[in-house]
Amino acid sequence: MNAVLSRLSLRHSLRHNDGALIKAAVVLLLLFITWLPLAAQAQALSLVNGDSTQKVALGDLRDRSDTTFTIFDPYQGREVEMRGVSFRDFLIEHFGAVPPTLHFTAWDDYEVSLGGWDDPSWYLVTMEDDEPLTLRSRGPIRLVEREYSGRDVENLRDFNDWIWMVRSIEAQW
Repeated sequence: MNAVLSRLSLRHSLRHNDGALIKAAVVLLLLFITWLPLAAQAQALSLVNGDSTQKVALGDLRDRSDTTFTIFDPYQGREVEMRGVSFRDFLIEHFGAVPPTLHFTAWDDYEVSLGGWDDPSWYLVTMEDDEPLTLRSRGPIRLVEREYSGRDVENLRDFNDWIWMVRSIEAQW
């Protein structure tokens, strides 16, 4: 009698675990499906100018990253080699001029509008220490200031205008 009860309990627990395994598989599949578009979309930068939206492929931007420089990154607390493109030149190429204000949206949904971009010390960075920036490394595109003399690298508030994980840039005229 005990053997029959043990088999019934085993069959019941297997059926119960099968349901749990199916649920776990469905959850993993849903997580994969929701992250897949993010990974695919993280391959382009959206530029918005009025009613027009242009996508710049991240690979193209990396290929065009023609300036390499080493700076002290106050957020990492170390010297970092960065490679990117002049932000001012990039704006002129894509918007025809440097807009008075830009609205940035990041991959973590952070949003900010800032002006004063007609400054050659700003760079759109796509590579760090010869590695492509990823969402995990505050990329795939980061806006940093190449020349920041006079700022205290111990005071991170002096670097509030550095923007990470840039997803889109909107010109505000």
